[in-house]
Amino acid sequence: MSSFTVFDVTFPPQVKQRVIVNTDAKNEADDQYAIVHAILTPSFDLHGIIPAHFGTAKSATSMQDSYDETILLLGLMGLEEEVRVEAGATHAMPDESTPIDSPGAQLIIEEALADDDRPLNIAFYGPLTDMASALLLEPKIADRNIRALWIGGGPWPNGGREYNLSNDIHAANVVMKSKLELWQIPRSTYRTMSVSYAELIEKIYPQGEIGKYLVEQLLEHNARTRPEMEYRSLGDSPCIGIIMDPECGQWTWRPAPTFDQQMHYIHTGQYRPIRVYDNVNTRFIHEDLFAKLAQFIRRGAR
Repeated sequence: MSSFTVFDVTFPPQVKQRVIVNTDAKNEADDQYAIVHAILTPSFDLHGIIPAHFGTAKSATSMQDSYDETILLLGLMGLEEEVRVEAGATHAMPDESTPIDSPGAQLIIEEALADDDRPLNIAFYGPLTDMASALLLEPKIADRNIRALWIGGGPWPNGGREYNLSNDIHAANVVMKSKLELWQIPRSTYRTMSVSYAELIEKIYPQGEIGKYLVEQLLEHNARTRPEMEYRSLGDSPCIGIIMDPECGQWTWRPAPTFDQQMHYIHTGQYRPIRVYDNVNTRFIHEDLFAKLAQFIRRGAR
């Protein structure tokens, strides 16, 4: 087998994509794959990971759960000293004017204000609490070169209940009403990211301790919640593919909506356009993760 890997390809620092990952890592079983994928993408300049809350219905300590899961993943990869981790908000915003300050929100502000001409991509796998809080704490970052990518919101044009949105509707409205560049991957798109057990066992499970953990925690989660399933949607992974290649899906610019308390879209047409992805290239995203993980393990074994 060739020892050449993507990690041997040179990506000059000035061309790397600036990235922050915000993740409700212990909510389900798919964030873990998207976290690993971001870490393993050598064209990314990963400035940090922000563990996020996921409400209180599943856990009274959801942000801490996400934090612990993030640290666990880094440990399994032997990278616990290589990636900055800053805790996000422990709960949702109480209204649209009260931010939740946190080390994670301060990381966003710090990197947004950094003297760097490259866009800052912030990938949100869960609620938008930390983005909205950063905007309220330091309003001038809305004029900086930031691009927020959000896995969240119901199908267009009507919307309806969607889990990530449900965990902070106020924050979503703050971001929608802002000037911030926003790329949305709604539920109707991210739900198409299914992979079968057979594929995961064949391509992920053999890849060291991290591969084994990724598959086993997914099987355990499904056994508790959906035991009839033989697949899982890796619904947070589109963020990685879209940062790598913004054309890896079909999208359109649409006036930003807001949300009512039932999570339906309110289309007033008064806010700036956002980019909404109607589909993504699932093959490109899944196969890129499979290959990078295999090469990471192979390279580490040299």
